[in-house]
Amino acid sequence: MRRLAPVVIAALILTSIVCACNNTPAQPVAYIYKVTASYPHDPEAFTQGLVYVDGSMYEGTGLVGRSSLRRVDLETGEVQKTKELPGPYFGEGITLFRDSIYQLTWQSHVGFVYDKSTFEEKHRFTYTTEGWGLTHDGKHLIMSDGTAKLYFLDPQSLEVTGYIDVLDAPEEIGELRLNELEYVRGEIYANVWPTNYIIRINPSSGRVRGWADMTGILDTKGAGSSVDVLNGIAYDARHNRLFVTGKLWPWLFEIKLERQR
Repeated sequence: MRRLAPVVIAALILTSIVCACNNTPAQPVAYIYKVTASYPHDPEAFTQGLVYVDGSMYEGTGLVGRSSLRRVDLETGEVQKTKELPGPYFGEGITLFRDSIYQLTWQSHVGFVYDKSTFEEKHRFTYTTEGWGLTHDGKHLIMSDGTAKLYFLDPQSLEVTGYIDVLDAPEEIGELRLNELEYVRGEIYANVWPTNYIIRINPSSGRVRGWADMTGILDTKGAGSSVDVLNGIAYDARHNRLFVTGKLWPWLFEIKLERQR
């Protein structure tokens, strides 16, 4: 029987250790936030969806009888165009895909598709889960339902084509009840309800790549006692700007995330 030389054995052991390490998922990275600008935000808006496209902020708001789709001027917070949802519906997440705006509702299992320019309703679609957050990756719509799952939908048929389970969130965050979503440079950013955390998700594996605790962001400008939770992430891809706000918040913030040292 031929014996391996000690050097060869050591090399094989080292190789197996490296392979094992390479197969171990990287630990999520903690980020801190820095506020770079702040803008007025309607304190009556129960923010459920937020999108920045072509120089305009689009917002979906919730609560029965108060739900809407809006186009908003970022600098002033002025509502430039509004589409009210019918009374029975509780509005949720929104996204813009090509020439259409998609909006979910909470527990009615009904979504709306609007013309981007006119806000006229094109048609409706249905889904079996609750509707929470919505974004897209350029090919699929991506939807959350208040659990740790994310669903991928075909933008034309609006049928679910797949899903991922979101994994490896730090224990500080607790249960993953994913809410508002935004697709940012190949990652899915998600609010975790009802916390102050935003997590960054690998859309292929579902693993959490990073997380940021946004606690204290309202203290930089002050807020009334009626504010609700952090909810609302928008990304300006042209200028690489990230925006966040919350339900009934009087301010919308432009932020940068920096790796915690």
